Amino acid sequence: MRVLYISGPFSDPDPVHGITRNILQASEAALLAWREGWGAFCPHKNCAGFQHAAGIPYETWIEGDLEFVRRSDAICMVGHWTTSQGACREYLLAREIGIPIYRFSPPFHIRPMSAPALPVYDALAEEVLAG
Repeated sequence: MRVLYISGPFSDPDPVHGITRNILQASEAALLAWREGWGAFCPHKNCAGFQHAAGIPYETWIEGDLEFVRRSDAICMVGHWTTSQGACREYLLAREIGIPIYRFSPPFHIRPMSAPALPVYDALAEEVLAG
C-alpha cells in the first residue's frame, strides 16, 4: 500500500479554534485518502494534544515529521499550508526527494498538484522560510 503524508498547518494564531480547525481539516484529508486506497499518515492526529507537552523543542517535532515525509510515497498539502513554516519545509523536502505532491480540495478531492504551479509554490515556500 502506498503511503500519503498529510501536510498542513498545525499551529495557529487563533488560540481557541485554530489548532482544532487545522487538525479537523487534515483529518478530513486523511480519511478521504484512506477511502481512495492510500495508507495515510496524518501527523496532526498523531500528535493532537501534544502541543501542551513541556520540554520537547519544535525542531524535535519537525525533524520527526520530515523523517515521515522521507518514508512516504507522496505528500498531500492541506489548508493554508503556505503560511506554515513546518508545512513549507515538508513540501520542499518532498520536492527535493522527488515524491509526488497532491493537494486536498475539500470536501471530496485529492488531486495531483499541477506541474506549472509547482515553481510558484516553491517560491512561496522559500519566502516563508526566509522569514
